[in-house]
Amino acid sequence: MRCIYCGCEDSKVLDSRSTDETNSIRRRRECLKCGRRYTTYETVETTPILVVKTDGSRQPFDRVKLINGMIKACEKRPVTLAQIETVAMEIEKNLQNNLQQEVRSADLGEMVMNALKKLDEVAYVRFASVYRQFKDITSFKKLLEEM
Repeated sequence: MRCIYCGCEDSKVLDSRSTDETNSIRRRRECLKCGRRYTTYETVETTPILVVKTDGSRQPFDRVKLINGMIKACEKRPVTLAQIETVAMEIEKNLQNNLQQEVRSADLGEMVMNALKKLDEVAYVRFASVYRQFKDITSFKKLLEEM
């Protein structure tokens, strides 16, 4: 990190704190050459993830959209918003860790269904019924028998 006053590359960190968003770290630094202090912010760079739909179109991954879908499935169930947000964060982290820039919507749906199955079976069935587009009661029976 270069000093903003003299351009020297040597500095020491006096204080580090997480910002409110927890996506960056605020560091208070002191230049070892001129002795002046300045603040820097460090953020994690992430590559954007694109969701490939069944029709071949692509759109950016949207955690809010994922959370809203799970909220609908968990409506009037004993699943907290915190649990839903944790699942969404874990799915997003998993996608980032795979280092793939694209994910098929089918794979994303399977990740959500697996997570909901562990949280609440009724929410799992609700999500699966919409996601897999069940057309009759036989599809429901088959899913329940698999469980």
